[in-house]
Amino acid sequence: MRSSFFAAAGLATVANAIATIEVKGNKFFTSDGDQFFLKGIAYQLVPEDPLLNATQCKLDAELMSELGANSIRVYHVDAGSSHKDCMTTFADNGIYLWVDLDTFNTAIDQTAPHWKQSQLSAFQAVMDEFQKYDNTAGFFVGNEVLTTANGSVAAPYVKAAARDVKAYREKKGYREIPVGYSAADISTLRPMLQNYMACSSNSSENLDFFSLNAYEWCGDSTYSVSGYEQLQQNASSYNIPIFFSETGCNTVKPRTFGDQSAIFSSPMVNTWSGAIIYEWIEEANNYGIVSYGPKVDATASGAPQDGYPRSGTPTPVSPDFSNLKKQWATLKPAGVKKSAYTPSLDAPVCPGFTSDVWEVNGAVALPTLGATFDAAVRSSITAGATGSRTGSAAAASATKTGAAASPGSDVRRMGVGLAGVMVGAFVYL
Repeated sequence: MRSSFFAAAGLATVANAIATIEVKGNKFFTSDGDQFFLKGIAYQLVPEDPLLNATQCKLDAELMSELGANSIRVYHVDAGSSHKDCMTTFADNGIYLWVDLDTFNTAIDQTAPHWKQSQLSAFQAVMDEFQKYDNTAGFFVGNEVLTTANGSVAAPYVKAAARDVKAYREKKGYREIPVGYSAADISTLRPMLQNYMACSSNSSENLDFFSLNAYEWCGDSTYSVSGYEQLQQNASSYNIPIFFSETGCNTVKPRTFGDQSAIFSSPMVNTWSGAIIYEWIEEANNYGIVSYGPKVDATASGAPQDGYPRSGTPTPVSPDFSNLKKQWATLKPAGVKKSAYTPSLDAPVCPGFTSDVWEVNGAVALPTLGATFDAAVRSSITAGATGSRTGSAAAASATKTGAAASPGSDVRRMGVGLAGVMVGAFVYL
């Protein structure tokens, strides 16, 4: 939901000291055969690309390593630039990248969903750049595209994007870097969307992983009160990896990150593959765990648009940084060895059409490249036979809690105008 202020050849040796990440069944594994759990941080210092300043990456990566992080999520990058220096720095610190493929103007839109060659080409360009690095762990084809029941008609377009990106990956002979989606925590959409993204009998049309931006656990909550128990119930038989692509409620201060203990302990650790905390930099939304100095007058010459410094030596925000560090230091799930794991979970049943809840009909054919949704036409997306899929039981129940778009979702809405302003403030871009 990135809702902060912004709304293998030639270079494979760059990060060859780090094991690669792959999918088997509903788990991630390293190429060394160990199960992989994310301990991640959302990292978007600047709107266009935070992975171009080698000096800044080094400062941040070293502190992230001290924190205990093994992953970062970056929402927007410049595919036309080289990321060798920053990616090498993060690899040297044992940190993997989970990167969104869309740009400010190529994201799939739920109000008028379409999937065009220009979007695919932009997604391919990001893949071309980042597949070079062994510490690229995964790609997101979308972030919180669906936020309403009517928006569910965009789901086939998200799935079509994943299909075509995966096909491109195979055509180019790239490493099978997992391709997934980051969903908003909308209780009425969540169980249907989650199942839909993995329900096809053709694995080439399914996501490689599904992830959720969830802010349900606030303060000293519990497994049952927070809604995590229901999340676990809905995912317990899920056939592909699932993890929290954003978490870290800040309505109760200071943040103690008690949900991390639940995520990395039984029963959730048997289903979920970890979490990404929102977020690294302290800004107006007060989610940051580090700052780069006190806020300055945003109207001053050369000042950042929001007044929050975005470069320099990172300073931990107390006590949030140390609270998260203490949590992660005690949570070291062993998992299972890849060689000892045999996947046994079937694909879920594709959800059927339900008016004002889930307006996509079963296992319908996905849109082809160039398709645009026409609400005036009752196409196979919203009408026709309800598809079925031999798989796990019927639709999961909705969690009792839900949320609007997450704090990270604003990066898209804040868009190009802000990016242009920020470029002037950061000469290193």
